[in-house]
Amino acid sequence: MCGIVGAVSQRNIVPILVQGLQRLEYRGYDSCGVAVHEASMGNNPMGGLHRARSTARVAELQAQVDAEHLQGATGIAHTRWATHGAPAVHNAHPHFSHGPNAAPAETDRAGRVALVHNGIIENHQELRRMLQARGYAFSSQTDTEVIAHLVDSLYDGDLFDAVKAAVAQLHGAYAIAVMHKDEPHRVVGARAGSPLVLGVGVGENFLASDAMALAGVTDQVVYLKEGDLVDLQPGRYWLVDHDGQRLSEAQRPVRTVHAHSGAAELGPYRHYMQKEIFEQPRAIADTLEGVQGIVPELFDGLDADGSTRTAAWRVFKEIDSVLILACGTSYYSGCAAKYWIEAIAKLTCNVEVASEYRYRTSVPNPKTLVVTISQSGETADTLAALRHAQRLGMTHTLTVCNVATSAMVRECELAYITRAGVEIGVASTKAFTTQLAGLFLLTLALAQSKGHLSQEQEAQYLTSMRHLPVALQAVLALEPQVISWAEDFAKMENALFLGRGIHYPIALEGALKLKEISYIHAEAYPAGELKHGPLALVTSSMPVVTVAPHDELLEKLKNNMQEVRARGGVLYVLADGDSQIESEDGIHVIRMPEHYGALSPILHVVPLQLLAYHTAVARGTDVDKPRNLAKSLTVE
Repeated sequence: MCGIVGAVSQRNIVPILVQGLQRLEYRGYDSCGVAVHEASMGNNPMGGLHRARSTARVAELQAQVDAEHLQGATGIAHTRWATHGAPAVHNAHPHFSHGPNAAPAETDRAGRVALVHNGIIENHQELRRMLQARGYAFSSQTDTEVIAHLVDSLYDGDLFDAVKAAVAQLHGAYAIAVMHKDEPHRVVGARAGSPLVLGVGVGENFLASDAMALAGVTDQVVYLKEGDLVDLQPGRYWLVDHDGQRLSEAQRPVRTVHAHSGAAELGPYRHYMQKEIFEQPRAIADTLEGVQGIVPELFDGLDADGSTRTAAWRVFKEIDSVLILACGTSYYSGCAAKYWIEAIAKLTCNVEVASEYRYRTSVPNPKTLVVTISQSGETADTLAALRHAQRLGMTHTLTVCNVATSAMVRECELAYITRAGVEIGVASTKAFTTQLAGLFLLTLALAQSKGHLSQEQEAQYLTSMRHLPVALQAVLALEPQVISWAEDFAKMENALFLGRGIHYPIALEGALKLKEISYIHAEAYPAGELKHGPLALVTSSMPVVTVAPHDELLEKLKNNMQEVRARGGVLYVLADGDSQIESEDGIHVIRMPEHYGALSPILHVVPLQLLAYHTAVARGTDVDKPRNLAKSLTVE
């Protein structure tokens, strides 16, 4: 979702700001902009705030910046994913305030306040009415412009004091970076419910919503906590908490973060999604690296210095059930994990859509292990659901997450860090399969702690897991066959996905991938539900993808497939080699290299990822940046 970059330096920071935006492009956006304080450059003492904005890509913004000779040593920049107001230049950030009784702030020069914002301000309409009564004119439909005018209205010579007073009136989620025309060497930031990091340099300091935006600029990072405000000046910074208390370096330590910019290079691949699909064998190997046996210590909560904060064995001993909270693709990985946890660990497991969980009355159980799943570790709905569960008295918490420094990891007792690496494509692939790997390890650790895992079973499962990278390579070799399917799907506008048991969540994930990037309407159902409604949709123009491993439900699944054929439906079947399902008229079969038992979901999802990818390529859509979607959802 939206991205922030800010800097206070003694050199021209426009290239850094634009490059930071380019590194945040993977999060998804529909407009972008940059603003600088021209007086911050010694050669332009009479300069003021100057901005450039665009509804095209960052590359177009770069051309605009070059044409306007935009330069400054202090500046802020932003990529916006529209919430309030359509994707349009007048709604793009940075937003200006020209003060009360001034014309609407559409001009790109002479603003008094410049501000960028991630999040949603819930009381923006009330604040808008108050500010309009004070003479402020609005040029956008955004909630963000409200904050800019509010800061201006409260400014009395000190930007930090004005921002501190402004955020006290905000309800909702925000990460902001603010400049004022009268203070050319200062940027003030604040966060609540949306991530923001401070980058510490030599004689310069930075703000960003993601440490990756600062890759190659600084690897010294301070993670701001809820309610923190930060004051940046060229050679110094300071932070205060939500109560206004000055924070020491011990309270907000500087950490070394290796956010390598090379991780975002496309290499020989046509799209990032294709690259990330083919990175899955390596990602799984990295995620399992160092796992020599199933021990609770794999999930210990660690402090920044590497010491154990919370011992997993103590938590596992106390819990009697599992609650999984997640959104989107991560939710489907949790749905698959439910089958593992109940079948292998013998624990009751419920899976909740995080965005719904906190808005209903539930029955809390203090002996529940609350498991959150998130690629970024900053997913707003999942963080809110986690905090809701904690307020209900469920304090045993664990996250499966791809970012070790994220809010999710910091706020949970325990953690398992997947090592998928940077994922640029909006449609998640390697993050999903590494989540499944981490969740299977969690299942085995829980089973062991409850006495349901023998040494022989542990050895067998570990052998299977270590073989996953090789097995995935064999699945990826099926790509030419998947491409032939994609040629058929590219002509369709609807598709149906079927699975049974633990492969029903894989069918859900396959349908999600197809709709996300090809814009084909796709739905998934448990195959046994066909006759209870979805069968009415089946025609020759409704392809039916069936996940058909050779398990105990195969014969029932074959019956469901016959129901499709009897209605003229065309089947596309992912079958194990010994499943005795043959290609014939109306039935297209791709044979998986091997049956993989409990771990087969990790293999069966890969051809579905390839199907979505090649269908989207054939239809000419923007594979890596599908319309209306964002990568990291940091607002509700």
